[in-house]
Amino acid sequence: MQIVHHNPARFQVGNMASVAVRYPIGHYRVPMYLRGKQVEIIRILGRYINPEEEAFGRNAGSKIWSYLITIPQMKLWPNYMGDENDRLEIEIFEPWLEHLKISNNE
Repeated sequence: MQIVHHNPARFQVGNMASVAVRYPIGHYRVPMYLRGKQVEIIRILGRYINPEEEAFGRNAGSKIWSYLITIPQMKLWPNYMGDENDRLEIEIFEPWLEHLKISNNE
């Protein structure tokens, strides 16, 4: 029996992505300091009900992909004094991730 995946994850482990820069009204689960940053996908966590939509009663039980991402602490905090290998790992839902835009100059 062949399995048909109607909603595959948009990102794979090892992909680089950008965290969307949006300022929606209300409480959202993406810290401001991550928005606009380039991150690496290190684990696909599965599909879960979107808590941001569920909180407003707009979800109807649909599920979206969630990922574990990582970013060096030095990329977040310009004056970071810890070890250069220190990284932040955090869970994020797929709608907040964007594929990197590559310019023609690179």
